[in-house]
Amino acid sequence: MFIFVQAGGRMAGLSLERTAMGILKRIAGFSLVFAMIGAAAAAPTTNAELKQQVTDTERAFAATMKARDHAAFTSFLSDEAVFFSGPKQAQHGKGAVAQEWKRFYDKPEAPFSWEPDEVEVLASGTLAISGGPAYDPKGKLIARFSSIWRLEAPGKWRIVFNRGSDVCDCKNP
Repeated sequence: MFIFVQAGGRMAGLSLERTAMGILKRIAGFSLVFAMIGAAAAAPTTNAELKQQVTDTERAFAATMKARDHAAFTSFLSDEAVFFSGPKQAQHGKGAVAQEWKRFYDKPEAPFSWEPDEVEVLASGTLAISGGPAYDPKGKLIARFSSIWRLEAPGKWRIVFNRGSDVCDCKNP
């Protein structure tokens, strides 16, 4: 099918299919540009913003213990998570870590709590480390933790490695 338009005093025939395809290509191109602008505006752009994102994620992760919410705890685990818990061998994989940590969520009172006091993010914005103190239910410092987080989707950090280390309850000589 052809349409005819008058251009500069003369008639020109254009294929309707060709005209429609040209319009659709332009719309698609504009849509892509607007999507990229929107994504850039929504994504953190500075290392400080990424650090805050990881800090907030670590705090939300820790809040699962206080809330006694094992399912929420599990949602922060990467499928490839590796946790080092005490003298046992490391747990590999989301399922194994979730199973090992279930015992910490079974009782009505949380056996410990933790909070980040240091966070660093790679310049690439894809990996981060957080660390901080862990406390018993009375607020006594009992350990320090270190966690490695990976950005697995825009704004979605998941923990890939975790290790806790007891702190010495030593008396000064």
